[in-house]
Amino acid sequence: MIKNGKYFVPPPKDGGDFKELFKRLTSAGAGRPVDKDGFPQGPWTPDLLADAITQIDARGSGIELRTVQLWFQDNDKGIGTENTRLLARIFGCDDPEATSEWQAALGVARSHFVSRRRNKRRTVESYSPRSVDRAENTPLDISTDIPAGTAQDANTKRSMRRFSLAASSESLFMGSPLNLPVSVFAGAVALGFTSYFLGIHNVSFEQSEGYIKQVGFLWAPNWTFVFIAFMPLFFAFVADILAYWKIERRLNFPSQGGQKESSDAWTRKLEASSYTFWIVFIICIIFAGIFQWISIRLLPLIQGGDEYATDWGRLAIKRPEVITVPEAAMFTGFAYLYMCICFYLFFVGLILLYTIANDLSDIRSASMHPRGADHRRKINKIGIAVMQGIFRCTVLGILVAMCMKLQSTYMASIGSNIVSWLVRDMSLIFGADDEIHNVADYIAPNHFTSLLIVLATCFVFMYGVSRLGVGNSMFIHWAKMSAIIVLLVTSYALIGAFAGFSILLSIGVFLAIYSLLDPGLGTAQLGEQGHKPDVL
Repeated sequence: MIKNGKYFVPPPKDGGDFKELFKRLTSAGAGRPVDKDGFPQGPWTPDLLADAITQIDARGSGIELRTVQLWFQDNDKGIGTENTRLLARIFGCDDPEATSEWQAALGVARSHFVSRRRNKRRTVESYSPRSVDRAENTPLDISTDIPAGTAQDANTKRSMRRFSLAASSESLFMGSPLNLPVSVFAGAVALGFTSYFLGIHNVSFEQSEGYIKQVGFLWAPNWTFVFIAFMPLFFAFVADILAYWKIERRLNFPSQGGQKESSDAWTRKLEASSYTFWIVFIICIIFAGIFQWISIRLLPLIQGGDEYATDWGRLAIKRPEVITVPEAAMFTGFAYLYMCICFYLFFVGLILLYTIANDLSDIRSASMHPRGADHRRKINKIGIAVMQGIFRCTVLGILVAMCMKLQSTYMASIGSNIVSWLVRDMSLIFGADDEIHNVADYIAPNHFTSLLIVLATCFVFMYGVSRLGVGNSMFIHWAKMSAIIVLLVTSYALIGAFAGFSILLSIGVFLAIYSLLDPGLGTAQLGEQGHKPDVL
């Protein structure tokens, strides 16, 4: 029903209390303007409702946002008489007769709420023989209107709930998008400074084959570019798209109810992947971190061996005057601890991106059928924005894998340093000798690790395209994204495979940087510069 261009819901006769009635009406969008199809423009949010009440308040004083937020929360805070009158005007769509009916209905609901709250307090007071004395001498907690001692007991019970790795991992990406990227960047800088103090930041070493090779820590792209640039950017993009979906856009779907219902639904979906979080944690921390450090760093430092190429982590074996074995063991231990934590968070980011794509697809499927074309376009814009975030993260994941494979391939070559090695490789395409590609027979565990990263990031990207594809109108956009991903994967796979591979690698890196700056890839149909589409 529509009154004065707004969505009108008649007062119910079920005798519910204020909180129950308010939750149903705000979720339905009662009193909100309707679109051309006669549907409300989404549910009420605290900000929207506070602005609407302020605009109709003849006194001009309006209402505090905090007061409206308390109405939305599941607590014991009710509503005053004056605010009941203003809220009735909202739900009554400023129609005098409807407003009068709603004022009476809200008054009854308010009375039921006060009665229920009174009965609840009596139940709390009768819980213990000494509860009456304690209530008289204990200050009330203003946020719950129940004795502070009882609130403390509730907090204690909440803190005793089982630990959730999924929720704890997700919380690292919430808050400011800078928190996690800056922490990772600071850790990389700290490792760089430590390597400088130890004297292994810039060290040349004469290999047994007779050529000089740069093995300094700051010359290794899998420790510099990865953790100083690519990982922080990856975490920033994941945090941004998580906040965009969970906080800004998920609430705009009427089927999700209010803020609490939407948050609970997201938490349930995230907790469904709890087993995946634990598997990734065990693999990254135990196997990729501790076991790999022991087998690749610690044991060779203690026992010696030439199955691995000599780099900054094994320099103490051949040049103990630069760094001692205990110093190398301690430094590599801290480096691998930092590395395995970062890669755990990297895979957490991929799980969150997968969950966002899955969540949006499920909600879109439930919301598309009864709505009009305009509603579908707005949902598709949200899908495009989410997909662009996944695309950026996929590009960064492949760049991380490239750095890892470049370093291990360079260590097995006869290049003097990684820059001159790549420049010399480019010259080989013009007919120079291929001496640069003679390689030593070393074990390269980075090849396997980098392949896992490529497979994981590409899986999330392909899953997103399959679930969030929005039809033929955006086929060119998806084709551009997919073509760039295929080129980057090809560039990664062909590192060191033939003379001149670095030319293809340079083209891939150039397109990757362009994709990070413009994930819309010049497509004009995205609206609002391809990001942050209109609210539903």
